Amino acid sequence: MKRIVALVAVLLSFTAFAYVLPGGSILRRMVTERDELKLSGLRAEGSLSFHGPAVKEAGSALGAATDRPDVQGDGVLYLRMPGRCRFEASVPEGNARSAVVQVAGRRRLEGNEIASLSVLVAQVCPLFAAGGGPVQQLKESVQQYLQGLGVDTTRTGLARFSGEVAYVLGEQGENRPQFWVYKDSFRPARLRYTDAAKVAWDVRFLDYNSPAVGEAMPRTIEVWRGDQRAVRFTALKGDTRATVPEKLFTP
Repeated sequence: MKRIVALVAVLLSFTAFAYVLPGGSILRRMVTERDELKLSGLRAEGSLSFHGPAVKEAGSALGAATDRPDVQGDGVLYLRMPGRCRFEASVPEGNARSAVVQVAGRRRLEGNEIASLSVLVAQVCPLFAAGGGPVQQLKESVQQYLQGLGVDTTRTGLARFSGEVAYVLGEQGENRPQFWVYKDSFRPARLRYTDAAKVAWDVRFLDYNSPAVGEAMPRTIEVWRGDQRAVRFTALKGDTRATVPEKLFTP
């Protein structure tokens, strides 16, 4: 009898652990948590480092030497809700700047393009600068965006990422489009997809609740191209109640 009770307990605990919320519920919780922050503008300044395939591209765009394993510089991220994002990059020894601006899904460049920064802005904007509408509308907007990248939001699972358990939306498999959400906080964790040029990208959102940007943004954002890290941005100073001028997003 004791063995039967023990077996039932194990089966019940396994069932509880194995249950995963549907994709729609996960996204609803994520946008609800975001909406409750009541953000209107954000500014984050920090360190920027380019690696591997991005070194030559970044050096050329920013006027830095490219005969080294990485390029170190400074980055500033601006968000203005809804749907406005800007990222500026520079290096101390460089003679040029590069900026990526995205407004309502449309992107423009100031200076020469650095592909990994364009990817960073393209994925940060729909996930962190949404707002100005009902939660259901925001959830549907994010869901449609993810589906446009090939993520099957009806399929969900669990995995570990950055030391935490995360929900995984999308088909299982190393090279499948997926969106990861931290299970305990419902914050974006990771986005994996392949673009129209067949380049595989992996955008990672790490270390929330930092003194710099609090719950509003991850302290660190990494963009991986294939199996190599291309860029890493770490916020060192921020203002989550910043008044971000509209002129930053207009030509």
